[in-house]
Amino acid sequence: MYKAILIATLTLALVIGGLGYYKYSQIQAAIAQNANFALPPTAVTSIKAEILPWEQTLEATASFSPVQGVTVSAEEAGKVVAIRFESGEKAKASDVLVQLDVNVEEANLKVAAAKAELALTNLNRIQKLKGTGALADREIDDAESQVQQSSAEVESIKAIIDRKTIRAPFSGSLGLRRVQLGQFLNPGDPIVTLQTLDPIYVDFALPQAALGALRTGQAVSVRVDAFPGQDFTGKITAINPIIDTASRTVQVQATLPNTSETLRTGMYGVARITVAEPQNYVTIPNTCVNRAPYGDSVYIIETMKNPQGQEFLGVRQAVVKLGPTRGDQIAILEGLKPGEEVASSGLFKLSPSAPVVINNEITPPNQAQPKPPNT
Repeated sequence: MYKAILIATLTLALVIGGLGYYKYSQIQAAIAQNANFALPPTAVTSIKAEILPWEQTLEATASFSPVQGVTVSAEEAGKVVAIRFESGEKAKASDVLVQLDVNVEEANLKVAAAKAELALTNLNRIQKLKGTGALADREIDDAESQVQQSSAEVESIKAIIDRKTIRAPFSGSLGLRRVQLGQFLNPGDPIVTLQTLDPIYVDFALPQAALGALRTGQAVSVRVDAFPGQDFTGKITAINPIIDTASRTVQVQATLPNTSETLRTGMYGVARITVAEPQNYVTIPNTCVNRAPYGDSVYIIETMKNPQGQEFLGVRQAVVKLGPTRGDQIAILEGLKPGEEVASSGLFKLSPSAPVVINNEITPPNQAQPKPPNT
């Protein structure tokens, strides 16, 4: 019986040992096979770092405002009897724009003028009797007061007539007419806008940190979407002495010549001020930078060797120190040399020493002043 158990045990041990050896052989074969396995290369785009000059500039969103601009309105109530301008015309200072009905005022003026003339005649008659003792001094004072009152009444009616003759307060360009012939206007009702557009102001705000680099007379260039690629240049004419406590910005105003009146009140633009001489920086597209909490890095593409000594194109991760940005580009202060080739897309798929293949048929944008379509 013991012999049978021993035989069974030995047989079982041989079976288990054979199975174990077979499995061990499979594992060793898989390890040997995986040792020669190479990851397929990752497709990336690339660009070579280059040294480019960077202007030391300040940029801000700007809006245009007129040197002089008002909405001409009625000062007195009345009916419009004459309109002496057309929408969009030029107007000179004191040109009559609208005439309100003054028939009643002109009639009242005649009455007041007659009263003033009579009061003056009475005063002259009384003054001839002065010193004769026939009149009291009070009668002479009353006559003089009557002359003054009647004269003031005449001047008051003339002022009303003048205010009903609505004139351009200064020379400029008229906007769209907002009144009709026969319309009754109340005081304050708008008639037309009047703008002096040459020169024109451009207003913008800059961070308070830029205050030390600003001065009156400094050159400013402005670009507007309505005229792509065209720079409008002028000079800073005013810097607000007050810093906005909410945004900690300073308001700046520049004056631009606008002879053709291309620029209009309310237009949006981007103001740009050059505050220092250009500096040279190692420059790459922003998409080349792999940002992480432990530090920013780039993947440098270079020739490497695998354990078998075979050469392949791979990436080396390098920590970099970032500088200023402009458009699609970023300056690298440390960690990258000019001429080194870096991956510009597909970074999330990369790891140190990963093989890559370069495909630059479509590359990320790399413009200092990008102009996206349909903007």
